[in-house]
Amino acid sequence: MIQNPILHGFNPDASIIRTGDDYYIATSTFEWYPGVLIYHSQDLIHWQPVARPLDRPDLLDLKGIPSSGGVWAPSLSYDNGLYYLCYTNVVGRRGVFKDLHNYVVTAPAIEGPWSEPIHLNSSGFDHFLFHDTDGRKWLFNMQWDFRKNHNRFSGIIMQEFDLKQRKLVGPIKQVTQGTALGVTEGPMVYQKNGYYYLLVAEGGTGINHAATLLRSRTIDGPYEVDPEYPFMTSAELPNYPLQKAGHGSLVETQHGEWYMAHISSRPLQDGSRLSPLGRETSLQRVIWTEDDWLRLADGGRLPSLSVEPPKLAPYPFPAEPEREDFNTEQLSIHWNSLRIPVEKSWLSLSERPGYLRLYGQESLYSWHRQSLLARRLQSLECEISICVEFEPESFTQMAGLVLFYDETDHFYLRISHDEHHGKHAAVIMNQGGIYDESEDIAVINGWVRCYLKAVICQEKIQFYYSPDGERWNVIGPELYSGVLADEYMNKLSFTGAFAGVCVQDLQGTNRHADFDYFEYRIFEKDLI
Repeated sequence: MIQNPILHGFNPDASIIRTGDDYYIATSTFEWYPGVLIYHSQDLIHWQPVARPLDRPDLLDLKGIPSSGGVWAPSLSYDNGLYYLCYTNVVGRRGVFKDLHNYVVTAPAIEGPWSEPIHLNSSGFDHFLFHDTDGRKWLFNMQWDFRKNHNRFSGIIMQEFDLKQRKLVGPIKQVTQGTALGVTEGPMVYQKNGYYYLLVAEGGTGINHAATLLRSRTIDGPYEVDPEYPFMTSAELPNYPLQKAGHGSLVETQHGEWYMAHISSRPLQDGSRLSPLGRETSLQRVIWTEDDWLRLADGGRLPSLSVEPPKLAPYPFPAEPEREDFNTEQLSIHWNSLRIPVEKSWLSLSERPGYLRLYGQESLYSWHRQSLLARRLQSLECEISICVEFEPESFTQMAGLVLFYDETDHFYLRISHDEHHGKHAAVIMNQGGIYDESEDIAVINGWVRCYLKAVICQEKIQFYYSPDGERWNVIGPELYSGVLADEYMNKLSFTGAFAGVCVQDLQGTNRHADFDYFEYRIFEKDLI
């Protein structure tokens, strides 16, 4: 069976396609670099990350963009030997405005190389490129309206895209204003049985999220709404294990079976409805009715926890190693940096072979140049441990293990130096933008190597330190993992929790730390 979610941890806005026997899913990455993460499967059960397309500044410049800005809702498509990747870069989201720019790039293979970006428009996000059977191409996106007394989500618009001219051409037309659910976004377009189908996300990306289908005999409408909309949502059952179900995309198998990839989230078990793992990707089997509407194969509107797989041979991938020893010249595909690409100016795997060397830059509050490397948390039953060598000379120099949502919400077990304790370890806590320091100080003068660990058990987080990686000592208070969730203190954010290593040097001398390994061990792979 397909067990949901299929992509654990922060993997929202899945755009799924098939080319031959290969299935690909592209997911949003927001302020994390490289931009867009693409997964591969041949059986819809097993998935493996294979590509990070937006890996250079000419494709994606994230410096200075706000948290939960950056890459929103990429969409994949394929036509005439080329993969097309549409993506948005949201550079401002303050107040009523959305400053954003929409691009498309192409590649002959999913691994690249990807072309120079073509700027499409800046009118709204969630754009999707549809390749019609007559050879014409149409761009769909939601329209953002900042004006007073206007609906911010003012409908789905379309315009023709001319690949030869590398630009949009012709009139802009609104094809729907959505339904009473509101917040209509995420348009995906498909063609079947003489209809053009428009699949949209509605209700917002939170607990009222939903997927709605519309259809038309012509590409530009008018589009009629499914009389039984929405055809998927978990809003009706707040205690269901998969929440926030919506923002879907469709794929047809080689044997004519249909599936929908979609957003979902797994809340904490404490009743808070907070989801530190962020919005994940699930997969539903769907069927077409006699009157040509789409329904969940298991009936009803709720996304299923397990789904009947397609008639395809199993295609498993090797298990991922729990420990990264930094013994190769390249980082694993699971690693992400914040807003800036990995560069020799702040990261090296060769200066001290077998170690990851990071040169300290700006603070964890910075939107510009951070020396931070992190991976998604994929389970709330796990432990993360590192070994670090660092010799700070001032309280302005820090290095260690971080559990990070964004600059306002993170926990940091860091090594530093001050005039009272000398070299020491302590926990920094940022909750709702309020900075605090634990009074529990571990003096580690004379320690060349220091081992740091975080243990996460659902809503509880505890940090530890050790001189040898065997004798562990508790440090700092028990912390609440809900701080690392989108909805903590009702903020409007869209990513998920990361675990990583980082270095800061606020004196500007770029003092470095060496990390011997990073181990991420999951206790329980399926929390449902």
